[in-house]
Amino acid sequence: MSVLEQFQVPSLPDHIQAMTQSDMEKRVWDMKRELGTRLFMPGHYYQKEEVIQFADETGDSLKLAKTGAANKEAEYIVFCGVHFMAETADILSEDHQTVLLPDLRAGCSMADMAEITQLEKAWENLQGTFADTITPLTYVNSTAAIKAFCGRHEGATLTSSNAGTMLQWAFRRKERILFLPDQHLGRNTAYDMGIPLEEMAVWDPIRQELDCDGDPEKVRMILWKGHCSVHEKFTMDNVRQVRKDDPEAHIIVHPECMFDVVQASDAAGSTNKIIDMIQKAPAGSTWVVGTEMNLVNRLMQEETDKKVRSLNPNMCPCLTMNRIDLPHLLWSLESILSAEPHYRIEVDEQTTREATTALQRMLQQ
Repeated sequence: MSVLEQFQVPSLPDHIQAMTQSDMEKRVWDMKRELGTRLFMPGHYYQKEEVIQFADETGDSLKLAKTGAANKEAEYIVFCGVHFMAETADILSEDHQTVLLPDLRAGCSMADMAEITQLEKAWENLQGTFADTITPLTYVNSTAAIKAFCGRHEGATLTSSNAGTMLQWAFRRKERILFLPDQHLGRNTAYDMGIPLEEMAVWDPIRQELDCDGDPEKVRMILWKGHCSVHEKFTMDNVRQVRKDDPEAHIIVHPECMFDVVQASDAAGSTNKIIDMIQKAPAGSTWVVGTEMNLVNRLMQEETDKKVRSLNPNMCPCLTMNRIDLPHLLWSLESILSAEPHYRIEVDEQTTREATTALQRMLQQ
């Protein structure tokens, strides 16, 4: 589906727009009970409270990929997340299962930064420079087509939880990695493994050029020029302000943040790691968190024996994640009960087969 088609989404039905929040919540709970095990609703940690309360499983991308693949019973999977997550669910689902996304506008700007024709051209150019020495790895925050490309070129997918493991896996096979679409996760993970910055280069998919400060022959990490629009908003100015105002505070950030921010923080890790560290922290400690605002707000509400706040005081939630709201969730469930399920996410057979190869290589590690 093209970007234009994704934004040509009909308005919510009048009867839903006229409902109160409490009426909508009651209706969703009623429909969940009516559908029973026919329905499975995974919800990403970044979803807003009005949606996440209904999730059957919550987690980051890795956890939801595993739990979704393990659920063979549900007839309908209503994914409370963004488009690439629903695609992954469809790839890993059984033929009798239907995956729905409550709002097709719930995309991912990072995933949109790696387009398959750009990747095919890049691969041809890089093969001309480095020959058959590259393994492609893609963050799960990518389209099904990008995952399929990695599958058919001996590569794999990864998440922020297992990025280090997957880089080690790839380096056992070939001497270089093409890492896409998030340059920051690739750079931060490789640096933690002991790879110096001078052995990394950035591939610009617009100019189709390799930006390399050192000797190209020494390059081991080729980083796709992409980023998360949320995590790039955490800056060194934010870090310096925290150090000035509260020197005892612990700063923890997601590895999608920029390199200097990660290096200046006390810890960096996946969403699961951030949650785990704060949950296990001593009462009375202060945690300043560099990740999506819905999760930070949830930690503030749940970890009441600690002080938790955002690294960027002016941070907003992820706009595309927030496309999944209570009215659209209600509408999605109503479409199932009316036997006219809408906004199905369907990946074609060949893409599914090749993307599954890339995903299974990750899940088997």
